[in-house]
Amino acid sequence: MSGVKTDRFQAFSDGIFAILITILVLEFHIPDYRAGHLLAALAGQWPLFLSYGFSYFYVGTLWLFHHDYFSMLQRIDRNVNLLNLLMLFSITLLDYPMSLVADALTSQNRFDMQTAFITYDVVALFISATFYWMYLYLHRHQELKNPQVSSAFYAAIKFDPVRSVSIYALAIVLTFWSVWLGALLLAGGIIFHFIAYLRMSNQLTIAKGSAA
Repeated sequence: MSGVKTDRFQAFSDGIFAILITILVLEFHIPDYRAGHLLAALAGQWPLFLSYGFSYFYVGTLWLFHHDYFSMLQRIDRNVNLLNLLMLFSITLLDYPMSLVADALTSQNRFDMQTAFITYDVVALFISATFYWMYLYLHRHQELKNPQVSSAFYAAIKFDPVRSVSIYALAIVLTFWSVWLGALLLAGGIIFHFIAYLRMSNQLTIAKGSAA
């Protein structure tokens, strides 16, 4: 199947990311409070603020990845579209574990927190897996990429999704032993995504320069 231009592909994906970020913020509601106790009621919502902050940072990082990575393609094919739909599907799941984590942290029930964090880990692992499948497909179909991007770009970043899958898999195991250690590793996985994005962005700049 001949490739098609990426404009509509990028526009559709950007729209999904925008809708997801909007959905995340809709989780905020005015808390029940007595007159003069609004500050305490807001402080009691710290789990929601924390969960939202990390989730927003995570979705923003994934959008940066998506935007920069696909900017090096000159066209796409049907399989890229299908893989992208799967990737976007995995990302749109994030709102649910975000809400679970906020609710479980509010209750402070160990079993509920364990369940919520593992659910978040599973979704994050799924997201990273879809990125790996996309990386692998595009690595095998060099004809889709912009000729200005050297093949060294792929070699430099191809294992980043595997690393993040490993982090989330380890977080799942750790959460059975310690909820808080598992939660820290989950947060570390999200931060790793941002570090990997910065690395990918730098590699993309180098790759374009090498091919020029």
